[in-house]
Amino acid sequence: MRIKLENLNKTYISVNEGAKNEVHAVDGVSLEIPENSIFGIIGKSGAGKSSLLRLVSLLESPDSGTVYYGDKRVDNLSKKDLILQRRRTGMIFQNFNLFSSRTAGKNIAYPMEIAKYPKEKIKARVKEMLSLVGLEDKINAPVSTLSGGQKQRVAIARALSTEPDILFCDEATSALDPNTTRQILSLIKEIQQKMSLTVVMVTHQMEVVRDACENVAVIEDGRVVESGSVKEIFTNPKKQTTRDFIKNIATEGAKQANDREEIKWSRESGSFILYFVGNATEKPILSMMAKEFDITFNILAAGISHVQGDEVGYMELDIIGKDDEIIRVIEWLRQNNVRVQKK
Repeated sequence: MRIKLENLNKTYISVNEGAKNEVHAVDGVSLEIPENSIFGIIGKSGAGKSSLLRLVSLLESPDSGTVYYGDKRVDNLSKKDLILQRRRTGMIFQNFNLFSSRTAGKNIAYPMEIAKYPKEKIKARVKEMLSLVGLEDKINAPVSTLSGGQKQRVAIARALSTEPDILFCDEATSALDPNTTRQILSLIKEIQQKMSLTVVMVTHQMEVVRDACENVAVIEDGRVVESGSVKEIFTNPKKQTTRDFIKNIATEGAKQANDREEIKWSRESGSFILYFVGNATEKPILSMMAKEFDITFNILAAGISHVQGDEVGYMELDIIGKDDEIIRVIEWLRQNNVRVQKK
């Protein structure tokens, strides 16, 4: 199911010591989220990403703007039609939101009970969903006996029990350790492909975007400041917010995933950032550059990640030489599949 957002706006009123202040949580957001894909929405705390998700998932109505699921406008539905539409979507939360008084199986059954599914269908669907998430033996397990990863698997099974077209994930891995996070992301990717779902993932973790998403929108102050394919964003970030996210990917998670940790030689930042994609990561680019041009260089930081099946290298460095020679160097690097940004 394709999702289209047109100029969404949402303002909240906050009261501080009797004074009322307007907070523009979502400010003129327009986006297209492709069907049958995993789309990331990333932003720092307070950027407006969760507020945007509440509008996209129809939990709240925008002050202005429109939301389309496919060719159908859904932000202005009647109360009855809104309830029916919400049943066609699933939601996974950061803190699982499971009923502690219910077993794993009964948690999965809950949305089907609300939707008045026949008992036999509920029973069969619960077993099917537990098998899908690899918890066949936990149908009667109390929630309190489950690990964090198992709880999130139950939450995923519950979200998918009513056969939704769209799955929303609100910081779904933030409460999990790095190893469990990778397992949950792998499961979501597998399920997305099996069920041809549109998955929208809100996160503040760039490694989640890197490992799971095909496209991403970066949110800052309620606005989309950058969007595109994950590979394009990683190798050619245009905004400082995006560069900060890429630069600060958790090194512990990188080590666990067999990525190389970023190494810094200096506290200073380089004048240039280079991004190496695909086979450019295997070439002696800097040696070739030094032989070709009358310049010297000083590497200050470097690292490598795996993005959508490709290796993406990152390097900060100073390039020292005459201005016209540096211009020639930058053009040569770009011709050799190296993205160059001047800081």
